[in-house]
Amino acid sequence: MRRVLQLGLGAGVVASLITRPTFAESSSTLETLSKRVAALESFARAPAVVASAAAAGPARIIDGTKIAADIRGEIKQQAADLLSKHGITPGLAVVLVGQRTDSATYVRMKKKAADECGFFSVDRKFDESVTQQQLIDTIKELNADPKVHGILVQLPLPRHIDEATVLETIDVSKDVDGFSATNIGNMCLRGGKPPLAVPCTPAGCVELLQRSGVEVSGKEVVVIGRSNIVGMPVAHLLMSMDATVTICHSRTKDLPGHVRKADIVVAAVGAAEMVKGDWIKPGATVIDVGVNSKPAPENPRGYVLCGDVDFESAKLVAGAITPVPGGVGPMTIAMLMKNTVNLARHAAGLPRIPLRKSYTK
Repeated sequence: MRRVLQLGLGAGVVASLITRPTFAESSSTLETLSKRVAALESFARAPAVVASAAAAGPARIIDGTKIAADIRGEIKQQAADLLSKHGITPGLAVVLVGQRTDSATYVRMKKKAADECGFFSVDRKFDESVTQQQLIDTIKELNADPKVHGILVQLPLPRHIDEATVLETIDVSKDVDGFSATNIGNMCLRGGKPPLAVPCTPAGCVELLQRSGVEVSGKEVVVIGRSNIVGMPVAHLLMSMDATVTICHSRTKDLPGHVRKADIVVAAVGAAEMVKGDWIKPGATVIDVGVNSKPAPENPRGYVLCGDVDFESAKLVAGAITPVPGGVGPMTIAMLMKNTVNLARHAAGLPRIPLRKSYTK
């Protein structure tokens, strides 16, 4: 099911955060206040860092579902303009192998978004027994199709297929996921040409920050996770926006100590609710990339989805936070649509449309 505060609290601070309850207040409100006190008191036991009590939670929830819908609306208009002015319909091809339920669900969601944006879409579906050469031949065929501007191979692939070899077959001008060596290299190099496509989940994280009015320049950022899919690319994007970025990983010593210094935390490690509320600096922004499951006997499915951050404790301290689900996930698909439009524009010799602000150079 995986996918693919530091503060010294005095009595005056506590008093400023919590007012005396009235008789009209419900027990749930009192319970929430109690939890908030517990989170803040726990944080107070950590090494102190000066912070404004007014900056502490409860957090503003960053609604990724709404922001993604807004972006898809913009993309739909961009696609319509591309058709009316240049006679071009953005085309997205998705290659799916096997019968994995999660992969089929992701492909269905991408197809729905493409249809909503007015794209031309192509599906190539294969059984688990497909050979590596068959996939390579299919990708070469799609590379040569002028109606297809972006090609996506849904991962994971069966064990007998070398994913890297298959992905390297995708023409860089149709690398809609933005993971080719050329696109990643252009993203990381300062002063060079921008990538044709930016990795979708990292781009979605940055777009959430920008559209939520979170200042990045000059801020301390901690990225938890160093994967090629999220951790490393999002760190480079945030550095290009003049943030000071620390990348933490499984060998990092005193991970909570690093997180407590961060104005912005990006959690992308794939460990359910690992980041606790008492790790969070009061008023910090938390972007939770993780998608995990945890047992929930009361749920008909027997589980619920959760992120890498303990949402209930973190929201009492953070200034802003993304939920799971409904945070980064919808943004990933929205950025995939954006990349498709930009690759269509590139094929027509038109300039790339940046997102909110250019964060690649």
